[in-house]
This record gives sequence, C-alpha cells and structure tokens, in this order.
Amino acid sequence: MVRLGVRALVLLPLLVVVAGCGISKKADPPTDTTAPAELRPPKLPKPSFVRVFVFDGDLGTPVTGAVVRVMGRPGLTTRVGRARILLPHRGRLLVTVRKPGYDEYRQRLNFVNRPLHGVRIYQQKLQWPMYGATLQRTQAQTNIRIRPPFRTIWSRAAGALLEFPAVVDDGVAFVTNYKGSVRAYLMRNGATVWRRDIGGMMAASPAVYGEMLVVHGMNGRVWVLNRHNGRVLWSYVAGSPIESSPLVLNGVDYFGDWGGTVTALDMTTHKARWTYRSGNKITSSASYSGGTIFIGDYGGRLLALAAGNGQLRWSGSVNGRIYGTPAVADGRVFASSSTGGSLTAFSTSGARLWSLSTGSYVYASPAAWNGRVYIGSYNGVYYCLSAKTGAALWHFTTAGAIAGASTIVDGIAYFSNRQHRIYGVSALTGRQVFRFGDGAFVPVSGNGRRLILHGFSRLYAVEPRHR
Repeated sequence: MVRLGVRALVLLPLLVVVAGCGISKKADPPTDTTAPAELRPPKLPKPSFVRVFVFDGDLGTPVTGAVVRVMGRPGLTTRVGRARILLPHRGRLLVTVRKPGYDEYRQRLNFVNRPLHGVRIYQQKLQWPMYGATLQRTQAQTNIRIRPPFRTIWSRAAGALLEFPAVVDDGVAFVTNYKGSVRAYLMRNGATVWRRDIGGMMAASPAVYGEMLVVHGMNGRVWVLNRHNGRVLWSYVAGSPIESSPLVLNGVDYFGDWGGTVTALDMTTHKARWTYRSGNKITSSASYSGGTIFIGDYGGRLLALAAGNGQLRWSGSVNGRIYGTPAVADGRVFASSSTGGSLTAFSTSGARLWSLSTGSYVYASPAAWNGRVYIGSYNGVYYCLSAKTGAALWHFTTAGAIAGASTIVDGIAYFSNRQHRIYGVSALTGRQVFRFGDGAFVPVSGNGRRLILHGFSRLYAVEPRHR
C-alpha cells in the first residue's frame, strides 16, 4: 500500500504538467492573420457597360454619329442610335449628347439598376422658337415636311383669346393668352408642363432663348422665365405696353412699345443697350437682316436701325399706320399698312420699289416664300404677289376679314379669317387643300413632328392622317 501511494505521488505532478500544457495551447492567439474589416481596402465595383439610345425627338428616328458622354467617358452612336460606354461604377450620372445641327442634351440619369436609357434630341431647323419662324419674320418654316390631310392628336383650351401663336422647341409648346397666362404643353400628348399667370394682357408670342423663355406684356414688362418650370428669373420695366413679340439675337431682345421706343435689352445685364425714340406708337415686331433691325410705327414709317447701336440707317414711308411686322426676303423688306390698306416693298437699302392697295384695312403681317409675298386683307381676300414686281399671281376670296399673318409650311399657305375658319391653300397655285372650323388670327406653328392649329382660344395638335 505504501509503494502504491508513492507511485501515485510521483505520477501526479506529471499529470499536472501534461494538463497544464493542454490549457496553454487553448489560450494561444489564433494563427489567422486577416486584418479587421475596418482596416481592409474597400472592394472596388467591377467596371460594366451601359447603353444609351439616341433618337430624333420629332422624327422618332435613330440618330447616328452623336457623341454621348457619361461621367465624361465618350461613346459614339451607331446606325441604330446606340452608344456603348464602359463605366467604373454606376449611379445617378450626368449624360450629355451632342451632334451638329441638334440642341445639346444634358441631364442626370440613374444607371444603378438601369444599364440602358433612351433619350431624345431635337434638330434646331425643325423648331419654331419665335414669332414668324425666322429672324427675318418670313412667316415661313421651310424645313418642316407636314401637310394635309390631318388628324387631330390632342386639343387643349388655352384659357382665353390667342391673338399670337405658340412657339415650339424641344418637344414643348409655349403660348400666352389675352389674360396674361403663360402655359407650356408637351407636344407629345398635350399635357401641361407648367403654367405661370403673370397678369395683365398679352398680345405677343413668347420666344425661346437657350434655357429661357422671353415674354412681353401689355403691362409694359418683359418677363424672363425658366423654360423648364416657368419660374420667373428676372423682369424689366419698359414703361409702356409692349405688343411686339421678342426678337432675341446674340443675347439681345429687340422690341418696340406703345410709347414709340425701340429697345435693345441685354439679356445678361438686364439693362437696355440702346433705345431709339420714334415718337409714334409701335405695335410691330422687329425683324432682322444683315446687321439691321426693321420695325414699323403708327407714323407710317418703316425704320431701319443698326442692331449694334440703334442708329437710324434709313426710314421709308407708307400711306398709313404700320400695325404688322415687316418681312425680309429676296433683298427686300415688305411692310403692310393697316389704315392705308396696302403692302409696300422696299430694298434693304431703303429704296421704295412697289406698292399694292387692297382697298381695305391690312392688319396682317406679310409672309414671304419662294420669290413670292403673301398678304391678307379685311376685304376677305388673300393675295399672292411677285416679290420682285408686286404683280398679283393669284388670290383667294373668303367670306370674312383676314386680320392675322399667314403661315407657310411645306408649300401650303395657312390663314385665318374673322369667321373663325383656318384655310390652307397651295402656295404656288392658290388651290384650297384644307379648311378647319376654328381660327382667329395667326393660324399655325409647330415642329418637325406636328403642327399646332390656333383656334380662338384653343390649341389643336395635328399630324398627317397616314403617318
């Protein structure tokens, strides 16, 4: 028994040592050398491709050769309008699209869960950014190819009398009414984009200039709005009612007012660069050609002013008040006289060339196209004349007075009469091809996709029936 006890005492320390070794191994730190998550470098997302399809906003066709940039990384659209761009990561990213002849597209698009987007860009030549369609106020849009027969796509009540037509740019129509309301409608479906009730009366078309919409009011103010939401950016007080539609060129808005002042308003400084005082009421809008501003007054004078400083270059007289807007074409300036009942042609250097008397009031502004000039009279007759000689080529008679300018699109001359009708006749022959049961003054504007017919207080968007 004693020997066994001694042996047990000898083995006991060995067991303790062995046990102690086992405990020591369990307490050793882990051999995994992975760094804590907060110390590890972030995991970079894999680069991936996104695709942007570019279409012509009016024609709906793919745009080839447009430069698309996403995060500054470029891509070129193929014949199907597709640009494929490799991005280091996705998010809500700035996209720009540029192609000569088109307005620039610039917008942020969300690529997080959408690797594909379609965008629309618009040809500048297919827009209608100002009254009269061009700086020369020819009332002719020669690039749009739309003609009757039509079908109506949508119509909208505009809230009051539409004395002057809408302007159209990048898929949106902007119009003012007689109660001082400015409205923007989508050309696609007629939905209201925004509405701004400025008050007073308005008897002029607005004008699109860059990101701005320029509006003239009979309360004597110029309003400059954000074209996308209608927010007022700034305004200018002219002091007298403004019936001139804006002519905005190289950052300057040219217009006349009832006080007889022609103003060149700088769109950057919001101040007048120059003014010219004619001494007679002005309702005419300004037209432009070759560095010269042309505008008429109630003294029966057609004024030719230097666009840069307002200096009078020449003036020509007609036999009565000039209410409407002169048109410049074929080296000539055509001015109508309301009380004189006539249309007079001058050379752009000031020589009086010819005059036609209609025997009745001529409030309408002339239209010029293809070596011809067109005018409507209160006697209900619509005339087509040789721009060179003034000789009558044909005329079309209606039962009501014609008070607004005619408009020429795709070889069709449109005009309204006071019997609330819009007529469309061949600009070459005078043969009637269209008639519509609502109209008042200036009948038509539009873009490369659709035309807008202007009723007394309602807009109608139409396109060819067989499109």
